[in-house]
Amino acid sequence: MTTSHQPQDRYKAVWLIFFVLGLGTLLPWNFFITATQYFTSRLNTSQNISLVTNQSCESTEALADPSVSLPARSSLSAIFNNVMTLCAMLPLLIFTCLNSFLHQKVSQSLRILGSLLAILLVFLVTATLVKVQMDALSFFIITMIKIVLINSFGAILQASLFGLAGVLPANYTAPIMSGQGLAGFFTSVAMICAVASGSKLSESAFGYFITACAVVILAILCYLALPWMEFYRHYLQLNLAGPAEQETKLDLISEGEEPRGGREESGVPGPNSLPANRNQSIKAILKSPGQDSRWLPVLVACRVVFIPLLMLCNVKQHHYLPSLFKHDVWFITFMAAFAFSNGYLASLCMCFGPKKVKPAEAETAGNIMSFFLCLGLALGAVLSFLLRALV
Repeated sequence: MTTSHQPQDRYKAVWLIFFVLGLGTLLPWNFFITATQYFTSRLNTSQNISLVTNQSCESTEALADPSVSLPARSSLSAIFNNVMTLCAMLPLLIFTCLNSFLHQKVSQSLRILGSLLAILLVFLVTATLVKVQMDALSFFIITMIKIVLINSFGAILQASLFGLAGVLPANYTAPIMSGQGLAGFFTSVAMICAVASGSKLSESAFGYFITACAVVILAILCYLALPWMEFYRHYLQLNLAGPAEQETKLDLISEGEEPRGGREESGVPGPNSLPANRNQSIKAILKSPGQDSRWLPVLVACRVVFIPLLMLCNVKQHHYLPSLFKHDVWFITFMAAFAFSNGYLASLCMCFGPKKVKPAEAETAGNIMSFFLCLGLALGAVLSFLLRALV
């Protein structure tokens, strides 16, 4: 029996790199929307400053008149959340879809590294504008442009990462989603700390944006280190191999011979690979139901039950539905189960999807799955208005 060299992910370095890249994909946007109160307050303040300036040019008597009052909330501030949602969702869907078709024409490094650099530049500008005064309309327009840019490049980045992870073994999609999950948790902790510290909105927002810049820089450094990893290079070369070469490797395996790199490289364990078998049975627990199990789509469909359960929880005022679950512990329980099932089942789907196609098509499958993931989020956001009205 010939000895073979199977590349290993030493110290889980590649896994950690994808984890950081997942963190860098979602954390900047999470910090941006966490600072929503800062943006709306800037719109109100800028509106009031503009009004005072205009009135000062007219007469001092009008300013002294107690009947003249400054608006507590500007019209731009009132529509900020709705316009922000529109400017976020449309580019997210459009550019995720475009990436599914154009990823073969634009190099992977340009898509990922270029997107990270663009997001970094946008957040540097955002942090700088915290210290710059401007009128409400200009601030509103610039903010919406930044939202479009962040979500456009974020869509390309996320789809490209899922496509790249599709080239690697199935469990390398999980760190991307784990990093995105940590981004939400980290953002919540940062917001709690900002509120507890009693800092000003502008100071908290500046801290959010600078932290986002630091995370994006870390993600850039991690991506630049990825080509140095032997484990990553091995699977990338396997994916780039032509169909004829892939068929040759499969034929050698079926005839009992081992191609260069051994059976383990091609995902087929060798006869004496007991540690690998044990390792795979640890993975079997974490990947249940399996890739070809009928239970996976059934479990995904069963998550629909969370919609009526959450709608029947205790809210401030019900118009049409009764509050069957009045205690907050019910809402916490339902939301915890909803979040866990979402993360677990979505991770399984994203892990298994690229493995159900040929290796050369794995990146395309990852990109397409990322598009449908974003499509589901967009449809959920749209339907939330209808469901909220039914409550």
